[in-house]
Amino acid sequence: MSRILAIDLGGTQLRAALCEPGNPVGFDPVGTWPAPKDLKGFRQHVTALVADHGVRLLGIAVPGTVSGTACLWIPNLPYLDGVDLAALFPAVEIGLGHDAQLALLAEATAGAAEGLSDVLLVAIGTGIGSAVLAGSRIVRGSSGSACSFGWACADLDDAGHDRDGWLERHVSGRALDRIGGKVGFRDGFGLVEAARKGNAAAISALVAPTRALGVSLAGAVALLDPQAVVLSGGVAAAADVLVAPVMDAMRRQLPPHLRGVRITAGSFGPNASLTGAAIAGARGLEWDRIR
Repeated sequence: MSRILAIDLGGTQLRAALCEPGNPVGFDPVGTWPAPKDLKGFRQHVTALVADHGVRLLGIAVPGTVSGTACLWIPNLPYLDGVDLAALFPAVEIGLGHDAQLALLAEATAGAAEGLSDVLLVAIGTGIGSAVLAGSRIVRGSSGSACSFGWACADLDDAGHDRDGWLERHVSGRALDRIGGKVGFRDGFGLVEAARKGNAAAISALVAPTRALGVSLAGAVALLDPQAVVLSGGVAAAADVLVAPVMDAMRRQLPPHLRGVRITAGSFGPNASLTGAAIAGARGLEWDRIR
């Protein structure tokens, strides 16, 4: 049986790995490259990987909405908008998904959400992706964009933006970089590290973004009643600093019977979407039900 080629395509880089169909969560890295700049470059790169490794199964995570094997809206890679990957790569069977949804697929299959039926995953990196597991099935929505948590808003006076959601502007990796720079740190990681060491200015600077995340999470928890909230993406490495203030802000906005939900870091770290792509490659189009 063919091995699976798993690809995690982001706005800035493309990562690839190989795995066996019987063990898609254990993969061998193939490489990391800058994200292709156009459709021709993307097609050539993936076609070469498929040929070089002789695979017939392909799993792809993309940073945007999809339907079946078609990309619908990929904000950071607009050359993929409206492109059917099955037509682009006819020699392989494709499992395609939103990167946050595939990250949740990995966590629910063999990670921090294993054994749970109802989970909210929030992937905080350059932007904010999210996904929901409800009744042991990942919710995709009518256009593949269900649970776009980065667009959650807790400010009645916010004017809105057509590229970035309110929450992304407050607590994404880019937002933390900006906040950190304002108080003298190199970026968001420097800000978090300083807070970890007890720096008062860093701790104070994190009050607003953690409150924004907690208040927004309260709305999602009230709507979905999940057993857990899983943090994924680059900011998950800061869970030891962020979880406590986020929990405090979230619980203040929830009734007593919903305050027990736990927030935890994902198990797969930066490999969550790549692992999910491998699982989707093994399962094909019907990857969304946890088995």
